[in-house]
Amino acid sequence: MPPRERSSTIWVCVLSRNCRRSTRLPRPLRLKPRPPQRPNSRTPPQAAPEPQRERLQKLLAAAGFGSRREIEGWIAAGRIAVAGRVAQLGDRAATGEAITIDGQPARLAAAPALPRVIAYHKPEGELVTRRDPEGRATVFARLPALAQGRWIAVGRLDLNSSGLLLFTDSGELANRLMHPRHRIERIYLARVLGELTDAAQRQLLGGVALDDGQRARFESIEATGKAAGANRWYRVALREGRNREVRRLFEAVGCRVSRLRRIRFGPVELPRDLAPGRWFELAPREVRALQ
Repeated sequence: MPPRERSSTIWVCVLSRNCRRSTRLPRPLRLKPRPPQRPNSRTPPQAAPEPQRERLQKLLAAAGFGSRREIEGWIAAGRIAVAGRVAQLGDRAATGEAITIDGQPARLAAAPALPRVIAYHKPEGELVTRRDPEGRATVFARLPALAQGRWIAVGRLDLNSSGLLLFTDSGELANRLMHPRHRIERIYLARVLGELTDAAQRQLLGGVALDDGQRARFESIEATGKAAGANRWYRVALREGRNREVRRLFEAVGCRVSRLRRIRFGPVELPRDLAPGRWFELAPREVRALQ
């Protein structure tokens, strides 16, 4: 068995051969490995989300510029442009884009939490239009000014009809109230020349063909008050609002309406003390009932 080696320390002179002084060689430095670099835990900044793009007629209707159907007509007529390009039906846009109507900027502010609605007592002889080429009176001349957008009529009453007419600054609400699928009830008082026979009433309740071939009917018919000479008043209810529909229904059974007044639209009634040409604004709870 070979002899066990002794551990020894080597001493080296660092001055000269004859120098007795010696020093011990330092041990080599052991470098610690760098710890692995941690990935950056900070989330890189994300790009701001693009504004939501909606159909142009929906965007403008929500801002109170008109009903969807009305705005679709403007688009088809080339009256609306987006970023300098004439808009087409089906185009989409966002709130921040440059939109013009007839060359004028359409400023789109955030829609209020609750739309405004006013009830107007339309007198006979006023048109439901913004401008009349013949200079006749229009309902819009009597309405209060809006800071943004404009009043939109919820349906119409013809020149010789009177009564309750609703206006709102929300095109979305106007569109909902006018759409046939919601079947909102309208109640009228009609003064008819002559008296309806039982057979005529059954026809009007069951449905008759109008002059355009489409069928229509009353939800209810009720004779009110006493006959005044050859005239008789009837209270009738409809769930749609086609052009001159009440008059055309009576004409379909050989009767003529000499006066027509709307007294209710959905849950909103015409107050007895509201004079023709006057209006009042609906309270928030009444607006919610319409929505």
